[in-house]
Amino acid sequence: MMDFDSAYYPYPSRRNAMFAKNGMVATSQPLAAEAGLAILKKGGNAIDAAVATAACLTVVEPTSNGIGSDAFALVWTNGELHGLNASGPAPDSISIEALLKAGYSEMPAYGVVPVTVPGAPAAWAELSGRFGKLPFSEVMQPAIDYARNGFPVTPTLGIGWSNGFNNYSRNVKGEEYANWFQTFAPEGRAPRIGEVWKSEDHAATLQLIAETKAEAFYRGELAEKIDAFFKKHGGYLTKEDLAGYKPEWVRPVKVNYRGYDVWEIPPNGQGIVALMALNLLKGFEFTSRESPDTYHKQIEAIKLAFADGLKYITDSAKMKMPVEALLSDAYADERRKLIGGQALLPEPGSPPKGGTVYLSTADGEGNMVSFIQSNYMGFGSGIVIPGTGIALQNRGHTFSLNPAHDNSLAPGKKTYHTIIPGFLTKGNQPVGPFGVMGAFMQPQGHVQVVMNTIDFHLNPQAALDAPRWQWKEGNMVDLEHSFPEHMAGALGRMGHRIQYAPSLGFGRGQIIWRTQEGILVGGTEPRTDGAVSVW
Repeated sequence: MMDFDSAYYPYPSRRNAMFAKNGMVATSQPLAAEAGLAILKKGGNAIDAAVATAACLTVVEPTSNGIGSDAFALVWTNGELHGLNASGPAPDSISIEALLKAGYSEMPAYGVVPVTVPGAPAAWAELSGRFGKLPFSEVMQPAIDYARNGFPVTPTLGIGWSNGFNNYSRNVKGEEYANWFQTFAPEGRAPRIGEVWKSEDHAATLQLIAETKAEAFYRGELAEKIDAFFKKHGGYLTKEDLAGYKPEWVRPVKVNYRGYDVWEIPPNGQGIVALMALNLLKGFEFTSRESPDTYHKQIEAIKLAFADGLKYITDSAKMKMPVEALLSDAYADERRKLIGGQALLPEPGSPPKGGTVYLSTADGEGNMVSFIQSNYMGFGSGIVIPGTGIALQNRGHTFSLNPAHDNSLAPGKKTYHTIIPGFLTKGNQPVGPFGVMGAFMQPQGHVQVVMNTIDFHLNPQAALDAPRWQWKEGNMVDLEHSFPEHMAGALGRMGHRIQYAPSLGFGRGQIIWRTQEGILVGGTEPRTDGAVSVW
């Protein structure tokens, strides 16, 4: 359990950390956070609150996720950490040969082709059924109400919505995209900040999911509509693919970092990238956060971890390199030798063989949830099933069409997945959930907030407020504008190609820690419309 003392607040925070005893929900939308808190006050637990918040986010933050999203969760309950992988496989009828024959040289970002089986609705029902206290229909009701009655668009949401509208206006053409514009731009433009948006289609679909415990999505009326749409537009996803889907309970993976166990979902998620980087970094001593040497070693570690991750991570059943080998101390010791005084261009090693939304919840009984769901690349594929409000993800975009690549496309295979929930424990006791959404920023954000917490003793809010960096490719590193210029100059002299970028690109995180006295302490992302709701 996390112990807070007077030395724990050295970093100037943009807002205060939040404290509570009975319950806490932290996420990127205040309405969704309040919905989760209302479920706690009705007698629900942290799992119920997580499901309510997640369903609500598909309505109040459609720029990042939707009913057709994938999801992952880490759940602490009854003294144990459970992992849920609710990402879906590629359709059974798709193949590299079929796409090459159709004229594709790489997986497209938009349209019906990159859509894999969505897992989010199944995740909600699975979590509720196994660990929830309240009826699933009651937990889903806040999302239904917001869809039916509408809500005012918040500032960061409004910016993302406008960016998404402009992106699709430029880059997608064809009848299959018409319903995206009808659903999310009914006035021929993105909703403006402060303007009320609602969707009866969303409400009706969420009601069906609530009443059938998601069966309608996978083996009922909604599955039939998805199947008909894909047949009409030459896609590969079928009702048989949907009917065969079930989320997978998995054993979370960890590394020990300075006495704390840092937990992630195993592949096909990219959480092991964060763990590999932390394994490298624990071999160094850091005396100051605000040091060019600290930033340099963090960046070099994440580059080495990504070099391995992007080569080896794919569907866990098809990985050629064991996770245990990638996370071994012996391999970390060898890779650490590559980190010197100058930036390097890393290559994958050879271990010994053997728009996303994020939310955290906690209750007074000790349950805690780290949950993340996403469409990918903002609104996702640009496909909305007519009459349903179901915006579908485009996760298949990360597949390779090179048969020799570890993450090559294959029927029924899960692809490299960017969304990752995190969890921290110490001495087999929960410290709490954390996460930083944002595509390939996510493991980089995990490394930074974990080190901010453990190495530099920042409270949850300060750990999120601290200026961030993001490795892009080669030696290119983005810094947000609050990053000190003299540090940027020092990193440039160490061989990093530095550029400043808008803060919206550095991820959006949430943290809830539990103190030794059982008090909940939370922080929320200042780079979005984040909120911590407490009880």
